[in-house]
Amino acid sequence: MTCIQFPSKVQSKIQFLVVFVSLISILTGISLAAHADVLGDVKKKGTLVVGVKDSLPPFGYVDEKSRDIVGYDIDMAKAVAKKLGVKLELKPVTSANRFPMLSEGNVDLVIATTTKNPERAAQVDFSHAYFLTGQKFIVAKGKVKTLQDLDTARIGTAKGSTSEKNVATSLPKAKVLSYDDYPQAVLALQQGKVQAVTTDEAILAGLLAKMPNKDKYEIPDLKISDEPYGIAIKKGEKGLVDVVNSTLLEMESSGDADKVFAQWFGPNSAAPLKRTFKITAEK
Repeated sequence: MTCIQFPSKVQSKIQFLVVFVSLISILTGISLAAHADVLGDVKKKGTLVVGVKDSLPPFGYVDEKSRDIVGYDIDMAKAVAKKLGVKLELKPVTSANRFPMLSEGNVDLVIATTTKNPERAAQVDFSHAYFLTGQKFIVAKGKVKTLQDLDTARIGTAKGSTSEKNVATSLPKAKVLSYDDYPQAVLALQQGKVQAVTTDEAILAGLLAKMPNKDKYEIPDLKISDEPYGIAIKKGEKGLVDVVNSTLLEMESSGDADKVFAQWFGPNSAAPLKRTFKITAEK
């Protein structure tokens, strides 16, 4: 085979063009990845993958009989999948890994007791708030009357949660012990390793209901923050945000949102709470 030799100047131009074309290809690939259409992908594959908690009743936990993940958040996920006309796949997440799971594309949505705040809104997009609660404590009965009683206490919570930050701000002298998730913190409370467990009241109510010696513990009326939960969506996915928001508003107007709340938090549930909120469009 005869090799063609180009003059050095021509060779330099060819090399430049090769590098230039390669660079354009790389940048185009990055651009396409950055503007990936998650909604389109969900419809194409026919499955919505949602990150949920699987050990946090009544929001998300494994049912002992069916072995399925069930709960308030799961019912919200089911409603979005139904709206899209696709199957639902649930993936367990923790407070610490839910955002990485979302950003890496391992899940399409995160519905996992995720508090909306400005810091998080810089990382992900949020739906309208679909649940409203406030951060409180589980403690031994009769031991805590005021926040000052917890001033220097050992307090358990979950890594990567807003609860972790809120309690450190509200009780700066307390020793905050962070666990992988809330059930581990509750176990630490029962073992005497911490004097309190803190997170949102709705989560605490579910945890308390599952404690074998629950009569020895209580949730005092000591709130240190308001916690609105939103469905987390990868930044820039407006189409998916719109579908999720319309689903939530339709659930509120049809009464389905009230029914879901009643099932998991009504007077006959394991974690009875009063519904003090409605799902509304947020500006």
